[in-house]
Amino acid sequence: MAPGKSPRHILVVSGLDKVRDNLAEMLPPREFHPITLAHSAGEAKRILLSTHVDIVIINSPLPDELGVELALDLSDDPLGVLLLVKSDLYDQVSYNVEDSGVLTLQKPNSRQAIYTSLKLLSALSARLGKMEKKNKSLQEKMADIRAVNRAKWLLIENLNMREQDAHYFIEKRAMDARVPRREIAESIIRTYDK
Repeated sequence: MAPGKSPRHILVVSGLDKVRDNLAEMLPPREFHPITLAHSAGEAKRILLSTHVDIVIINSPLPDELGVELALDLSDDPLGVLLLVKSDLYDQVSYNVEDSGVLTLQKPNSRQAIYTSLKLLSALSARLGKMEKKNKSLQEKMADIRAVNRAKWLLIENLNMREQDAHYFIEKRAMDARVPRREIAESIIRTYDK
């Protein structure tokens, strides 16, 4: 592992202790640590409420569901999901979950195939994390722009300012007060938006 690169946190969900233990043993701790274990989909969901993980490995079937439902639920989050299914169900399950970004492997499978899949999911997880940060940043910028525009139009309506003057007014007040433009805009909105 490259210096400064932190290991991926793994959640293994399996109703069978032996499978969970084997998966935990095969993963190199320098790359995959810590490894949290859950017996069921319900337990996995409770763990995910309070713990950040990068990759979830689901060994289906689970005691409380097949595992497909859990995989699909988790596919909206910025994490990698590996679903292990019996070979006779592989084609159908893979077809049902692949558009959601869930990686499916049939059981039994080699250590190398599982390790390679986890490396792919690590890369995917890192990329999804970057995209989520970028998305949050863009959403914040859009909210700032909307607030400033709303404040400008309120100044135009209520104080008969021209758009340029309203923009300058917000900019100058933000600079003088050393606060973000959005804070000034929200103050103007609270004052004039009734």
